[in-house]
Amino acid sequence: MRPRERKLVAAAFTAAVAATVAGGAWALTGTATSHARVVAAESAWGSLVPGAASIVSGPGVDPHDYEPTASDARAFATARVVIVNGDGYDAWATRLLSAQPEPGRRVVDVSKLVGARDNPHLWYAPAVVDRVAQLFGVHALAPYHAALARIHARYAGTPIGASESIVAPLARALGLRLLTPASLLDAVSEGNEPTIADLATARRQIEQHHIRVWVLNTQNATPEMRSLTAAARRAGIPVVDVTETPDRPGFVAWQVHQLRALEQALAR
Repeated sequence: MRPRERKLVAAAFTAAVAATVAGGAWALTGTATSHARVVAAESAWGSLVPGAASIVSGPGVDPHDYEPTASDARAFATARVVIVNGDGYDAWATRLLSAQPEPGRRVVDVSKLVGARDNPHLWYAPAVVDRVAQLFGVHALAPYHAALARIHARYAGTPIGASESIVAPLARALGLRLLTPASLLDAVSEGNEPTIADLATARRQIEQHHIRVWVLNTQNATPEMRSLTAAARRAGIPVVDVTETPDRPGFVAWQVHQLRALEQALAR
C-alpha cells in the first residue's frame, strides 16, 4: 500500500471510529459490562475516553498476568469499539477478540495505530496519548499538557533513574536523561532477571548521586527493584511512584498527580 493510500485508510478508520463513538451517550466507567459502546482492555486507555468501560483497572491488578473471565468475553463481544494496547502487552485481549470475531466491532490497537514496537507502555508517551485522544474526540487534556510543558521547560537534561522501561517514553518527552541501563529496564519489564553488572551500575548511580530522582513502578516492584529503591531513599534521592493502571478516576487526574510528584521531586 502506498503512503497516500495508507493515509486515506487511516483517515477513513478514524472517521468510522468517531462516528461509532458519537452514535450514543455513554454512562459507564471503571468496570466493563456487556452494554458498553467502548471497552478498553486496560483502564490506562479506558480512563482517557469519557464513558468507556475498562476490563483491567486499579493498581492492584497486574495487566501482564491478567486472566480474562466470561464477563470480559461478553463485554468484548457486544462492544462497538474495543481498545487494546497491543505490542504483546495484552495478548490475552487479542486472543479473546480473535476467538469471537464480530463484523460490526471496531478494534483500535494502539501500537498498530502509531507504529510502535520498542516499548509497550504507550500511555506514557504523550504523542501517542494525543493520537488516541484525537481518534476519540477527546480534548480535555490541557492540565496534562501544561504539566508536561512545565517539567520540560524547567528540568530538561536532568538525570533520573527508574525501575523499569515504563517511564522511558515519558522521560524522552520531558527531555530527562534516563541513566539506568536500558537492558535492566527491559529485563524487569519483561519479567526477566537483570544482570549483576546492570544492577551494580544502577546501584552505583544511586550511591554516587548521578541521578536526581528514582522512579518506581509500584505494580512491578521486584525484590531487586525494592532493594534499589531502598538504596535511593538511604541516599536521600527522592522516589516517585508510578502505576501501570490509574489509581484515581480519569486519565488526566492520574497523570497530572504523578507529574506533580515528579516535578516536586526534581525541585528538591
